Amino acid sequence: MRYLITGISGFVGQHLARHLLEQGAEVHGTCVGDCAAIEGVEVLEADLLDPAALARVVEGSAPDVVVHLGGLSHVGESWQRMAEHFQVNVLGTENLLAAARGRRVVLASSAEVYGRVPEAEQPIREEHPLAPRTPYALTKAAAERLALGAGAVVVRSFNVVGPGQAPQFALPTFTAQLAAIERGQQEPVLQVGNLGARRDFVHVADAVAGYRLAAEQGEAGGVYNLATGVDHSVREVLEKLIAVSGLSVEVRQDSRRVRPVDVALLCGDATRLRGLGWQPRYDLDAALEDLWRSR
Repeated sequence: MRYLITGISGFVGQHLARHLLEQGAEVHGTCVGDCAAIEGVEVLEADLLDPAALARVVEGSAPDVVVHLGGLSHVGESWQRMAEHFQVNVLGTENLLAAARGRRVVLASSAEVYGRVPEAEQPIREEHPLAPRTPYALTKAAAERLALGAGAVVVRSFNVVGPGQAPQFALPTFTAQLAAIERGQQEPVLQVGNLGARRDFVHVADAVAGYRLAAEQGEAGGVYNLATGVDHSVREVLEKLIAVSGLSVEVRQDSRRVRPVDVALLCGDATRLRGLGWQPRYDLDAALEDLWRSR
């Protein structure tokens, strides 16, 4: 099978490319700016806001499946860059769908589209009404509407974690600070934001396996949660990460790291994806150990 992955140089994109290659697939990808080389993959520069470039890439690579991972994905930054998030995540998705018309498309969405869901209604199922509360979540909900209208498969990822994630996200930020403390480059104080939020963490290796199954077997116009069904507070995860590092540190909240709006709990029901044969192989402890080893 031939795949085209937008945003292939990103965190999930690189892991997905390698996973697909291991499965014997042919892989092509797009990126913008600093395009990381991936052995065995043709990576081409194509901006999501450039319809002509996207059309050329799709025509040239002739994919059986397009996995749309490209876009802006930081919830906190979306408050300062609302217009850019709308352009890239919504208009960019519209451009990609137009370029890929007639081909199978998988859209990477986010659990953030659910917004605040009462704990009694969690783990969240796919049919739960969407109530996005951040600019980022709004753009993903809009992108979903476009994708589903075009018959694409939508995968709503909960919190994917593992080696290679951008440093502006919480767990990589904690890891980078701990590594700096280990090297003696930072005082033994961790600067953190809101630690009370509870999230469903998925190892990136399990996440990319889920994307492949959705791409190969997912129902056209269907929605699939990518989640473990188990939630952990960010505080609990941080304590586990500190234990893995073996360091003794002080944890101090920095008001600048606290988001304007934060959803207290997001935990997903992945029964539909499990129905395709998906089964998480790695727990949170394994993800944190891999994250620390990659420092």
